[in-house]
Amino acid sequence: MKNGLRNKLKNICKSGCSRELAEKLKNTEEYKNAANIMLFYPLKNEVDLLSIMEDNTKNFYLPRIEGENLLCCPYKQGDKLEISCFKTFEPLTIPVDKNLIDLVIVPALCCDRNNYRLGYGKGFYDRFLKDYRGKTAVCLPKELIIDTVYPESYDIPVDLVITY
Repeated sequence: MKNGLRNKLKNICKSGCSRELAEKLKNTEEYKNAANIMLFYPLKNEVDLLSIMEDNTKNFYLPRIEGENLLCCPYKQGDKLEISCFKTFEPLTIPVDKNLIDLVIVPALCCDRNNYRLGYGKGFYDRFLKDYRGKTAVCLPKELIIDTVYPESYDIPVDLVITY
């Protein structure tokens, strides 16, 4: 299932949906009300929302993996990044308390109609979101919204799903 979804995501994201999803995200109340936003640095074929970092009225953060934990690190365009063990770029800045973040944009292969997401299988975001108090969102092409991802007891749904 995951390989099929990765291929579908790869083909859809080539069509330029990232910019449209970023614009839709910026028009949500959750985004407008957030001062501190955590994004993810996209993998090769993922939705790329980094263009929202052009908004200089917000503070942005990127995740960094440390052991089994996902850390929330400040990031400004131009800051130095390093390649992680998962082949994504991570900031080198000092992590902050995740509850300083108003909105976390969560990566996903797909999402279901109950706002549960299918991630990449390591559980980093589910652990991170377990006691997180802010808002969460997933931005995906509408073709990647499915009936159910068959969530497990530890899965945490997002507050908002943005599609294009």
